[in-house]
Amino acid sequence: MKTLDKYILKSFLQPFFATFLIILFVLVMQALWLAFDSFAGKGISIGIILKFLWYTTLLMTPQALPIGVLLSSIMTLGSLSENYEFAATKSAGISLPRMVRPLIILTLFLSVLNFIFLNNVYPYAMLKQLNMRVNIKKKQPAIALVAGSFNTELPNFQIKFEKKYGKKENLLKEVMIYDLSAKKGNNKIITAKRGKILTEEGSRYMTLVLEDGYYFEHHIKNGASLSERQKMPASHAYFDEYTINIDISALSGGNLEEEKYKTQYNMLSLAQLKDTIPSMKKNYDSFITNRAQNLLLSVKVKNLHSLPDSLINKKLSINILDNFNLIEQQNILNIANSKIDRSINNNKSNKETLKRKRKYLNLYDIEFYNRVAFSLSCLLLFFIGAPLGSIIRKGGMGLPMILAISIYVLYFFTNTFGRNLAEESSLTAIIGSWLSVFLMLPLAITLTIRASKDKGLFDFKSFITSVRNLFKNYSLQKRKQYKNDNTNIR
Repeated sequence: MKTLDKYILKSFLQPFFATFLIILFVLVMQALWLAFDSFAGKGISIGIILKFLWYTTLLMTPQALPIGVLLSSIMTLGSLSENYEFAATKSAGISLPRMVRPLIILTLFLSVLNFIFLNNVYPYAMLKQLNMRVNIKKKQPAIALVAGSFNTELPNFQIKFEKKYGKKENLLKEVMIYDLSAKKGNNKIITAKRGKILTEEGSRYMTLVLEDGYYFEHHIKNGASLSERQKMPASHAYFDEYTINIDISALSGGNLEEEKYKTQYNMLSLAQLKDTIPSMKKNYDSFITNRAQNLLLSVKVKNLHSLPDSLINKKLSINILDNFNLIEQQNILNIANSKIDRSINNNKSNKETLKRKRKYLNLYDIEFYNRVAFSLSCLLLFFIGAPLGSIIRKGGMGLPMILAISIYVLYFFTNTFGRNLAEESSLTAIIGSWLSVFLMLPLAITLTIRASKDKGLFDFKSFITSVRNLFKNYSLQKRKQYKNDNTNIR
């Protein structure tokens, strides 16, 4: 038996190492191609590029490992079946589960190795690569700006826009800018329908040209109380074109390996995630409580005795505006309309903030459960690939490659789909992370049972026989019913 185990392991390991390295190379080259714009024309040394490739290799290894297991298991079992080696072992009284037992033990070892890699090496590589990518992008701030969220990389400015387009990716759509240069909070807001980024090579300034926009600034003195701030003036204006020069000299230098981001969900181990998630949930609950209390305070109606004497002394009619002249009525309506708009905008802003915080918290929960679920992908895909290979009885790189890619695409799609649903709170984090396992496990069980009983992938003969028997029983019942009806008539 030991000789047979060695032979089975040798037959599996040879295609495994070959397919694993090929797939890993393809994934790394794909990642490098996507990041090529970040390196081109930046004066990045070859040493930094090689480090970036090394970190990318570490990140892609957990993804390449399950594909290698799946493909090599189909190839190995398919080749053994094609060469009638399974038939020889079965005639010797050795069952299929006994034959693949060393492969099951090896796959268990690979699953444990994948888990250790995901829990220790993957967070380290993500920490290094993400910080390096951010530091490289700072050499060209236009590339660093991301659509759909506030970008805080530029000094004294926060920029958000809906879309970035154009040949040079320097045209912006629906721009919102918070100017924080006065160090008084976000009291200066600029919005525009279109924007254009102009940056000359070697310049210390990035020029942002805005078109068809609106400018608003609330003038607030430092140390002013809340009541004083509400009385302070504000200035606003519409513009056709507005130019902003942003000093980016602080971004041009610096160490490309500087670690600024260290606490993102994909940079933490399971133990660190377990310590971080409870405090994040506590802060999230406190945020909801505070917003709920503020909302209740904002909708409370004042008592009549708190109204100004000018209203109490006047005769109140059905329409209270009748107590004022036309100019006063217009002022009151404008103020009321302004307060209503402000309340609606605040509620929308609070809703978006709440959604963003919930989504950010979901990412940590999903990462925690997905680390365990994805580490079992080697074992799950083996129990799909091994019986599938023995059923199709085809080795080599042709049909097994097509089947392996199809199965892994299905697995990866369901995993991504479940994570996206959990990220949007449509599913719980644990269900979204394990969705691919729940969907693929019945397939693995079915294929394993059919392979153990030496049945084909689809038993058309038994299916046709079942359908034929169903029609026969139906026709017999009809005949019996026809005879009974004739007997009753007589």
